[in-house]
Amino acid sequence: MISSLQQLPLDNRLLTLGEAYYSRVAPTPLREPRLLHANAELAAQLGLDPALLHTPEFLEIFAGNQALPGGEPIATLYAGHQFGNFVPQLGDGRAILLGQLRDAAGQLWDLQLKGAGPTPYSRFADGRAVIRSSVREYLAGEALHHLGIPSTRSLSLISARDPVRRESIEHAAVICRVAPTHLRFGHFEVFYYRRQHEQLAPLADYIIAQHYPELWERDARHRDWLREVIGRTAALIAQWQGVGFCHGVMNTDNMSILGLTLDYGPYGFIDAFDAHHICNHSDDHGRYAFSRQPEIGYWNCSRLLQATLPLLDAQPERAVEIAQELLQHYAAVYEQRMNAIWRAKLGLAEAREQDAELIDGFLLMLHAGRADFTRSFRLLAGVRCAGEGEAGPLREEMRDLARFDAWLAGYQARLRSEDSDDAARALRMNAVNPCYVLRNHLAQRAIEAAERGESGEIERLLELLRKPCEERPGFEAYAAEPPPEAQQISVSCSS
Repeated sequence: MISSLQQLPLDNRLLTLGEAYYSRVAPTPLREPRLLHANAELAAQLGLDPALLHTPEFLEIFAGNQALPGGEPIATLYAGHQFGNFVPQLGDGRAILLGQLRDAAGQLWDLQLKGAGPTPYSRFADGRAVIRSSVREYLAGEALHHLGIPSTRSLSLISARDPVRRESIEHAAVICRVAPTHLRFGHFEVFYYRRQHEQLAPLADYIIAQHYPELWERDARHRDWLREVIGRTAALIAQWQGVGFCHGVMNTDNMSILGLTLDYGPYGFIDAFDAHHICNHSDDHGRYAFSRQPEIGYWNCSRLLQATLPLLDAQPERAVEIAQELLQHYAAVYEQRMNAIWRAKLGLAEAREQDAELIDGFLLMLHAGRADFTRSFRLLAGVRCAGEGEAGPLREEMRDLARFDAWLAGYQARLRSEDSDDAARALRMNAVNPCYVLRNHLAQRAIEAAERGESGEIERLLELLRKPCEERPGFEAYAAEPPPEAQQISVSCSS
């Protein structure tokens, strides 16, 4: 267990690529920083003594006020397709990589400050984050991680009195974002479209060596690596769909090269189910609506393949053929993972041809009646195999009772055909259908408390989100449908 920040086993491996990939930059200090919350669970995973999180040295370093011992801070260069339009240069506009930590198991971890001030890629912005957006990202990383969905996480949440202008004047905050890497599709796009194709292979080889070492000795390692990225991306989006999670800004520069959920902005978990829900109020045309996330993931993978064509074959025609073959992997993985997720959520023990009709019937019914997505799946575990109307509290969630009763009869018949045991099935279903998700109104409550300098609501939410499928007495309000006033909460790209 590391007991001093002076002893951090840093391995700043990304810097070996050279300055074509990044710019050196120091964080901008904050005035009177205050630790709002620290992630002791993540600290332990990194091999850090949790007592370190509450030292003055930790506060100053992770507020950006002191240098990380052994760190070499940089901001990386990338491009990306934003809402379908290519932007030739983006980069870490408000994120600074302090250093890379190598844990006891040999895993590499980025320690990245988000909101630490301007970088060469800030495009005239201030490089800051505010309490509102920082609390949302801090909570969301933990929420998805504990749902078993790959995600970046955060080690610390620090606030300050520094004013930041957004729609109004808010207070600054900075999080230390942690992931094996924050590299994304856009890191390849920038060099492809600049025709600096010689920069592609070193970047790909760095990623393969550090994060896909099993592929290193293969003759076609770049092809096999891209196939793996495509598969991970498809699986990730299937997991999002399974819990009703909307990312909100699925630009290619927000797509992780490891298949992680990256860059939390106007995200949201669906409450009243609308298959075409748009969680981002900046998304005027619904490009990133819930129902479109799978196809956008496919499109984004096609942009990654376009950017890496020079890695696939020296002959352009053959490279395109290989890319087209690789892209087919997306649909196959997505369908397999999505069907498995829906079957598990419905408690189906076997895969059958009729599954799609049963699954779609339930989802269409939720959509038509705007039933609560999370609650409906959770209550589905209370259905019994035998007897008419044995639906428990789930029936109360439904608007069209005749339609529900017809679907229920078919569902019960299916369960009986599998000799399904009610109690055993309920245990399985309750292990995959969460009771608690990070609903927007819950996050907003934590934000408002944090803006008053109070962190208790953050801790209460984290306590629930760390075990999202475990019902906790006294916390029924956190699993209930949102109150009517929650409909007024709006999230956009500034969130």
